[in-house]
Amino acid sequence: MKLPLFPLQSVFYPGETVPLHIFEERYKQLISDCRKEALTFGIPVFINNAMSYGTEVQLVEVVNTYKNGEMDVVCVGRQVFKVLSFEHQMEGKLYSGGEVEFLDVENDADEDLREEVLQKVEVLYDLMDVPFTKTSPKQFNSYSLAHKMGLSFEQEYELLQIPHEKDRLLYIKEHLDSTTSLLSQVNRTKAVIEMNGHFKNFDPLDFEDFKM
Repeated sequence: MKLPLFPLQSVFYPGETVPLHIFEERYKQLISDCRKEALTFGIPVFINNAMSYGTEVQLVEVVNTYKNGEMDVVCVGRQVFKVLSFEHQMEGKLYSGGEVEFLDVENDADEDLREEVLQKVEVLYDLMDVPFTKTSPKQFNSYSLAHKMGLSFEQEYELLQIPHEKDRLLYIKEHLDSTTSLLSQVNRTKAVIEMNGHFKNFDPLDFEDFKM
């Protein structure tokens, strides 16, 4: 399938709201075409000077249009794709495009795994002293909190490429385990540092039966 492409150094996931400020002429034209022809377009992730995967998005609303033609728009993520080819300008257009192949995504995670990952997210938020809004495991998926659990840009990109929900949740679970372990160590170290210079109560030791 051929899609108009809007490369960005950002990762967006299916179902995610995507706010964009449009100021380049080529993308003004793209948004105009999306409005007139109900087109979708792709946002391939520009990373390490390459573009291999991205997310198809659909225009939902043009929120603001400025006098100079710039726009604030809201889109929503749909499907993850792999880039097969890229052209800097589609025929007769200012914007780029390319052939893409959509990933066969499977929602194969059970509720127990979703519940386990949610609990680990809650532990992470508690360690960071950040409020956490509880979510039902039935409504939770790997994409819903992907930007809110400390994944690096590279890790978010790796997550985007995983087609199976079970594998995505296991990837997140491993990240949460390592992150909470590190934060726990940091908090313990912080507590020790804060105790420095303060009087401490020590339990008396009984040396009556001690022998050399």
